[in-house]
Amino acid sequence: MRSSILALALLTATASAASRQPYVSLAARASSLQHQSSQKSALDVTSSALTTTNVNTNIAPIRGGDDEEDASLSLLARFKIGGYFGLWYILNVVYNILNKKYLNVISAPLTVGSLQFLVGSLYCLILWSTKLRAPPILTPAGKTAVNKVGFYHMAGQELSMMSLNAGAVSFTHIVKALEPFFSAMVSGFMFGKWMNPVVYATLIPVVGGVAYACLKERAFSWLAFYTAMGSNLAFALRAVVSKSALDASGGELGENLSSVNLFGIVTCYAFIQSIPLFLLGEGLSFVQLWKDALPKSSTYELVKGLVISGLFHYLNNEVMYLALSNVHPVTLAVGNTMKRVFIVVASVVVFRTPITVQAAIGSAVGLGGVLLYSLTKQYYEELEKNQAA
Repeated sequence: MRSSILALALLTATASAASRQPYVSLAARASSLQHQSSQKSALDVTSSALTTTNVNTNIAPIRGGDDEEDASLSLLARFKIGGYFGLWYILNVVYNILNKKYLNVISAPLTVGSLQFLVGSLYCLILWSTKLRAPPILTPAGKTAVNKVGFYHMAGQELSMMSLNAGAVSFTHIVKALEPFFSAMVSGFMFGKWMNPVVYATLIPVVGGVAYACLKERAFSWLAFYTAMGSNLAFALRAVVSKSALDASGGELGENLSSVNLFGIVTCYAFIQSIPLFLLGEGLSFVQLWKDALPKSSTYELVKGLVISGLFHYLNNEVMYLALSNVHPVTLAVGNTMKRVFIVVASVVVFRTPITVQAAIGSAVGLGGVLLYSLTKQYYEELEKNQAA
């Protein structure tokens, strides 16, 4: 009962914060950056430390041309973005499996989520203190912006944790396939970034497919459903507000604000904001749950599991921010939805969670709608560019 009340309170707070979000034109942000220098990025995939120093947050749109050099740069940019998405998918699938296993042992989603923020924060602080990554410096405007992004990140993650704890991994990610719909609505209503009506029409099979999949799902849970829906809203707000912050990171918000540094600060803010939430929601029950888990696992195994899941949570989101710095938030939401195919399949294999035929059909329709949405959006964007030229 207390979990339901807290989830409702968190959803209300997220919606309230969204309603107060000022209108910001991403196009205006991007235009203002034409006179600012962009930073180079380097991602060391072979090292799990991911000690990235600077990231180019103002990459020119990929476009065809007769010039061989431009075509080569375009191809390299595509490979780089594809690499970010591929690494993000791998890290996220592993995180979801580890996270659900941990929640099966200690059923305290708010506390576990907060401690995962702590692990990510400590990781960043080590990188900044050792100068492996240039420490960021925020202006007052930067602190305000990061505080908002931190809240949306905290709300989205804690609601996701509650959903994963209340239901199956596959069910949560079927519901979270609606994220492109939320992202499109947030981009339009709050940031004035509207698309062709035909593009919005392609979201109908996405919504319909997910609704059909959930209609008679064996693992259906109302708590899992509405917390997953709340996380969709929070993460959509996080994506578009983060994109604005990335576009304005040339000096307006502070110094050394590469995409990975921005996410590091967001994680620190999210941890601080999550402390009163888990204390209010779960209090000292985590200590008792920890003691109850000791006969099955040692203290070392519990701590190791928490640290590893926290690192995978941080690293998968850091790579996601690298991808976000190169694409539109709605494109990221589409990629996020396609990622859920791998998560659902992996969870079914690992946890042996049965999925009904109806859920499989609904999921296929929804994901097909996501693909159609992506292709339609790309078509109209190219059409607008050609007309402008």
